[in-house]
Amino acid sequence: MSDDESDSPSNDGSDSPSNDGQRFDRLPETAADRVVPGRPTREEVLTWWEDRFGIDRSVLEPYTFLEKGAGKVWIYRGEATDPCRIEALGMTFLRTRQEHWKPTTRAVSRFGRHATRNVVELDPAEAARFVAGEDQPIDRWNGDWGYLIAAHELAGDREPIGVGLYLHGELRSRVPKGSRTDVGRQDGEE
Repeated sequence: MSDDESDSPSNDGSDSPSNDGQRFDRLPETAADRVVPGRPTREEVLTWWEDRFGIDRSVLEPYTFLEKGAGKVWIYRGEATDPCRIEALGMTFLRTRQEHWKPTTRAVSRFGRHATRNVVELDPAEAARFVAGEDQPIDRWNGDWGYLIAAHELAGDREPIGVGLYLHGELRSRVPKGSRTDVGRQDGEE
């Protein structure tokens, strides 16, 4: 069997399967199906989004979840050859191999409108600071600490604008540097 058809041996010389940062591997359905130690399962991913943000699993059911590298979960609507050696497929969705799982900004932008919990709604000034990458005190939040979906009302609807980290009364913007924008200043303002 080629490397494309089986899990690669680990880099530490053991025969244990490990991640290959050059290919996408489908997440196993359940823990009983797990071959690569530490790889999240499809069931764990669906449960996490449901528990953390109240996003009904039916919203994510049509998608395939793949891991490329250690803990970088990608989402793709459709079927793909498994494993698959290509540069990108779908979009990055979740970071899992760290103490706390973190949704990506793109995932929150795409699926955050389905969230029913752990969504902090920002007023226009707070939203402008947030998308500019600024951290700010938010004393009114009485929900969970950790990663939240930051949202703002736009044209009468609540729209997700990014991932925030809420700790000790402060909302820390996790908007990637390349996605930050200064929407709060008028022409000519410094």
